[in-house]
Parts: sequence; structure tokens; C-alpha cells
Amino acid sequence: MGPVSFSSMLANGCRSFSAPAALVRPLALTHVALSEHSNSYRQVKVAWFSRSSNKRKSARQSLKQDVSQPTTVSSANGYPEYTRLLPCPSDNGPPRIEHLVVSEGGPVLEYICKVLDLPLQFVADLIHFGAVYYALVCPLPPPTATPEQMRVFKEVTAPSVLKDRASIKGKTVREAQKTFRITHPDQFVETGTYLRVHVHPKRFPRCYEIDWKSRIVAVTDEFVVLDKPAGTTVGGTTDNIEESCATFATRALGLTTPLMTTHQIDNCTEGCVVLARTKEYCSVFHGKIREKKVKKHYLALAAAPVPIGTITHYMRPINMAPRLISEDFMERWSLCQLEVMECKEVPWPSSVVEQKYCVEHCGWPSKEYAYECKINLLTGRTHQVRAQLAALDAPIVGDSMYMPAAVAEMASRGLNPFGKYKKHYTHVTDKEVAIEEWSAQHGKEPGVAIGLQACQISWDDGKYTFEAGVPWWRCQ
Repeated sequence: MGPVSFSSMLANGCRSFSAPAALVRPLALTHVALSEHSNSYRQVKVAWFSRSSNKRKSARQSLKQDVSQPTTVSSANGYPEYTRLLPCPSDNGPPRIEHLVVSEGGPVLEYICKVLDLPLQFVADLIHFGAVYYALVCPLPPPTATPEQMRVFKEVTAPSVLKDRASIKGKTVREAQKTFRITHPDQFVETGTYLRVHVHPKRFPRCYEIDWKSRIVAVTDEFVVLDKPAGTTVGGTTDNIEESCATFATRALGLTTPLMTTHQIDNCTEGCVVLARTKEYCSVFHGKIREKKVKKHYLALAAAPVPIGTITHYMRPINMAPRLISEDFMERWSLCQLEVMECKEVPWPSSVVEQKYCVEHCGWPSKEYAYECKINLLTGRTHQVRAQLAALDAPIVGDSMYMPAAVAEMASRGLNPFGKYKKHYTHVTDKEVAIEEWSAQHGKEPGVAIGLQACQISWDDGKYTFEAGVPWWRCQ
């Protein structure tokens, strides 16, 4: 991974130092070891949120009871039982991310257990999930850091301290701040090492509900094509590489070498994804994508009719959701193009089907008919199909992020500062406020399924062509 600062981590979904206390569990403390120039260390706990000691003690006891007692889990699909972070919770709780600086070198498992007062098996499982990271030098805290947190950072990164650390000699500070996953519970971490622990990783309960063998479309010596289920992640998340399509497909096929991700589709989208069996083919497929030799067709279930033909927008180059797009050309914004090949009226999915696939309602006023569109994706931007259709007042069924904004714009034209009915802003600050208000109209990322399927993928001029199964909304 590249250099990571506290500010960039928070921007990617980590909890803010000044977040509302209601969003955080009672154990939400950060522990930082302060380095003294005499090379003696003392442990200091900096509470992000004040809690009574009785509540903290109760929470620790409850957590220990939850994770230290094995739970029997059925392995109907033949996968190895994993009984400490399972059963997988049906809902993700609020995030808890701990930032530590090692005060005494030793095995990483023992250090985290001691400092965070967590059971050994639970921390071992977090490491197995890929939820623990390290950097040789602590990254820069965000602007919201307290004076005490800044003092800690300055002490542990002082030149007089860093010059004595042999592990960072020959590296710039920026290079030493690069973060990497901890891969083994016995991995040694030296004094002064920075640790980031995702105590509550994002979970994917659908992984345990799927018959993964039935989702395999093709297997070759170089790649596997998977019909990805909605509500799953292709290759894992920052804090969870265990509950992923790549991991479960690897197990379903009985492979000894893990499958590798070659491209992504959203967690809430189902359909064709290509997983590489070798590093060489992973690189080859990435090259085909760069050279635009890979073609992707989608089926989208829109809430309103979509015009046939090529649709062009420009996407704001900010790597965070929601993705804002403009009908007009914007300098440095990314081109988004898709071709609507056909659009036909179909019945809106029944309530039984919506409930089965956890499709959210999102406030669309009429649910008699929907519109199934076949789309040729000409450019591949994150959330592109979802954002472009929503901009046409035809959001995708179940898209809890983009449909609420489309409904709001239809009710009050001009809310979207980049849309067809956009207002003219005389001052830059007025437009900035409008953009913030427009972003606030969007909802949260869908939990499971939306009406979007990567129905076909092909490359090498059709030499390799694969199709997904029947989309969920046709399963009436």
C-alpha cells in the first residue's frame, strides 16, 4: 500500500477524532506509547470519548465472553469452520479503529492483546482477516488531532528518536510511513512501530449463504470466471480479505493457490468477474483492460425509462462516494460514457423478491413498472452506471445511495448543481455550499442487492465470452 496519513485513513471511512459519541462503542479508546528521549517508555491512554470505568469494564467482559467462547457453525458447503468471528453478524456495527505506537518490541499478537485488552484468539482472527496494519513510522495525524495527540506524534517521530532505529536507515520518512498488512500473529514489531487495528471489520454475511460452486461460470489454467452474488466483495476490503469472492471461490474449487482480483464491480452488483489463477495472467488481464480489449455489458433495472443511445457525463475526480457527475464538460473531470442498447418495460419486482434480496425501498413514488436496460459500458468508472442513470431521473431499483438524490431533484428542480436544471452561482462559496447540500441528499451504500448485473464480459475480440445467470429481479 502507498503512504497513508491519519487524514487519508479517516477520509476512507475511519472514525473521526471528533465523531459523535453515539456512533462509538464503549471501548473506543486509542492507546499511544510515548517515547522519552532517554529511551524509556511510558504507556498513555488518550480517550477519544469519555466513558465511565464501570462501563468500560463491562464492555471488556462482554467482548471477551462473545469472542473467547467457540460457537459451532455448520459447514454445509464443506468449507472449514471458523468459529471465533463467526457466526457473522447480520448487521455491521459502528467502526472501531485503534491507532497504536509500540512501546515495547515483541510479537504483534501479544502486544495488541495487552494494550487493547482483547482475547488472543480474537486478535489472531483479526490478523487472519487482514484487519491489522503496521508502518515503521507513525503517519501524520489529521487536522482534527488534539494538542496531546500532536505532542505524541512529535515525540515518537523526533529525529533524535528516529536516528537510532536501524530498521528505517536508508529510508525517507515518507517511505517509512508506508503501511503493510500484518500477516502472522507472531510477526515481530519493534519499539516505535505504528499499528492500525480494525477491531470491528466490515462483515459480509452473504458469503456463508451462497452455493459457491454453482456460481462458477468457467475454469481454465489461467483464470476463473465467477457469477458474483450481490452483497459480496470481489477481493475483500481494507479490513476483511477473508469474506470475499476470491477467498470463497478458491475454497469451492479446492485450489491451493489463492485466486487474484483482476477488476472490480460494486458489492451491491452481481454478475461476471474474472479472477486470475497466476500473477502472470493477472498482469496480462490488467493490460487488456488498459488497452480497452475487455468489453462489459450490464443489465440495469431502472425506475424510469432510459433513452436509447450513447449517454455522456463527466465525473468529479474525488475518490469518495457519492460520485458526482456533470452533463457539461468540466476540466479535469473524468469522461463517463455508456451505450443504452435496449430498454424494455417489466413488472416491478414483487415484495417477496425484494425481501429475499434485501432490496431497499429508497422512496420511489411508483412501483408498478420498472425498465430493464441493456448497457454497453464504454468507460469504467466507479459507480458510473448508477450515477449516470440517476442523473437521468431513472435511478436503479434499490440504489439507496443515488435514488434518494434523484427523488429530491425531481421534487425540487435545481438541487443538483451539475444537472439539467442547475442554478447560476455568482460566488464560488455559494456553489461549494450547493455541492455539499447536494451530496447530503444521497443516502448510504446499499447493504445487499440493487438492480444491476454485469451480464456479460468478453475480451480478445470475443474469443472469450462469458455470461452471468438470470438476474435476481427475474426470479419471481
